[in-house]
Amino acid sequence: MMAGSETPKAKGSDSDLGPQASTSSESINYFSEFGILILRLGISILMVHNGLEKLQNPEGFSEFVIGQHLDFLPGDPLLWTYAAALTEIICPIGIAFGLATRFCALGLLSTMAFAITYHLFDTGLQGFPFAVVENHSYAFELSGVYATTFFYLLCAGPGRISLAARNKAKANSVRMKLIKEINKVKI
Repeated sequence: MMAGSETPKAKGSDSDLGPQASTSSESINYFSEFGILILRLGISILMVHNGLEKLQNPEGFSEFVIGQHLDFLPGDPLLWTYAAALTEIICPIGIAFGLATRFCALGLLSTMAFAITYHLFDTGLQGFPFAVVENHSYAFELSGVYATTFFYLLCAGPGRISLAARNKAKANSVRMKLIKEINKVKI
């Protein structure tokens, strides 16, 4: 191949598909990364409300939700209520800042799995996916949207605009400085 010549792009290659998530530090798709940041912040702000709501009346939630529809869970229903409430308050903070995102997403995905189970036991499928239902949404719909979002974050992680990415970049910088110092030493 001659110097200065470029290999022609194959028709239908990834470069023809528009903005792509980046895989190298030199090429960051800031539009995509900003989208992931907004997703993390938005879902976190909305989820905290669920946890705070459980703490307003933990006995009621324990009796009417866990006691009636999730009675297969072992132990005291009040314990499950507090576990769900704390998960729904603490984990969104981790997701918002991009710290322990996958761990937090797993915790919230599990609470949403129980929420979906509750709604399915309470109302059934309601003619899903084609029925027009009262209130114009299935009872399990919001929990399903939350679960889908947390599954995405579990798989994809926090993105590059996060404290985890910042900490990783700092660690890599320190590591590179150490390697340079080690290479300077003559044995």
